Amino acid sequence: MTDGKTGLQLRSLIKKSGELEISLLDVPTPEPAADEVVVRVEAAPINPSDLGLLIGAADMSTAKASGDKGAPVITAKVPEGAMRAMAGRLDESMPVGNEGAGVVIRTGSSDAAKALMGKTVAMIGGAMYTQYRTLKVRECLPLPEGTTPAEGASCFVNPLTALGMTETMRREGHKALVHTAAASNLGQMLNKICIKDGIPLVNIVRSKEQADILHKIGAKYVVDSTAPSFLGDLTNALVETGATIAFDAIGGGKLAGDILNCMEAAINKTAKEYSRYGSNVHKQVYVYGGLDVRPIELPRGFGMAWGVGGWLLFPFLMKIGQADGARLRQRVVDELKTTFASHYTKVVSLSEALDPANIAVYAKRATGEKFLINPNKSS
Repeated sequence: MTDGKTGLQLRSLIKKSGELEISLLDVPTPEPAADEVVVRVEAAPINPSDLGLLIGAADMSTAKASGDKGAPVITAKVPEGAMRAMAGRLDESMPVGNEGAGVVIRTGSSDAAKALMGKTVAMIGGAMYTQYRTLKVRECLPLPEGTTPAEGASCFVNPLTALGMTETMRREGHKALVHTAAASNLGQMLNKICIKDGIPLVNIVRSKEQADILHKIGAKYVVDSTAPSFLGDLTNALVETGATIAFDAIGGGKLAGDILNCMEAAINKTAKEYSRYGSNVHKQVYVYGGLDVRPIELPRGFGMAWGVGGWLLFPFLMKIGQADGARLRQRVVDELKTTFASHYTKVVSLSEALDPANIAVYAKRATGEKFLINPNKSS
């Protein structure tokens, strides 16, 4: 398989019978068209957005392993109540992995493709948990000389999401922002951007350990949602920063409502007059993740000027257009080893990614536990 004509690829299948099956298949590598290249994939992160496709709504406490070391198979049950949400993908074997990095080993005939031969590139476009990936030149981002695939593997999703948050804040007329699950890899990047750009950022975390991570990198406003004084602490931070937009990775439960209520309380602390309809300052929470799958609770104490909506990276990039997207990407490349450096707790091969012990860790989506797959690492 060293010539790259075929390679192992990780596939996820949810059967109509209510069973998830994750396996490795040996697949042919498509020959590159004129504007395409073949990349030997050497690093691909497991992001929360990848887990949605990799394990879907399966209950991983029911996971069972079979097959041999070279061709492991993981099966798990999908709860009956969750099957409706999986309807669009039933009985369809799907490749996984949003982004990655590697070395170009073959190219198509165009000058742009030939210029990438032998180069280390970051990639976006799905199906990255594979040994060899054929994709268009425009889906590749050449990395600066001396950058390793591991350093460039998380070039797109987290960096552009963090930059997209500050860009959305500016475009919608806010001057400071709030972020939940804030000690994540993405949250740490967002802090570095905000510190560098002088944007006040209120970080909401769930433990003292997470708060310590952020204080170490210079975060000024960090509040712990498990502390008895949380609502008061959050309101005080909102008074100081004037933040009226939040990006919420949690999704379910009371947190989005708490943020809106505290924003309203902070605004009213400096209000000149009382309005029975609440302040006319617009307060916005964008949900961009689903760490909590319960319904969103909104106890109404925040007036009538508010919004709760969804926010996703790729629709945002389409909305801002190619030129602004290119500007954000260039900043990622320029600050790849500083602002946008990612840290991984473990590098695994494709077959090691299907080891139940590893799945138990990365499927938890725990802060500070980020895995990197190297599809060409021998197990």
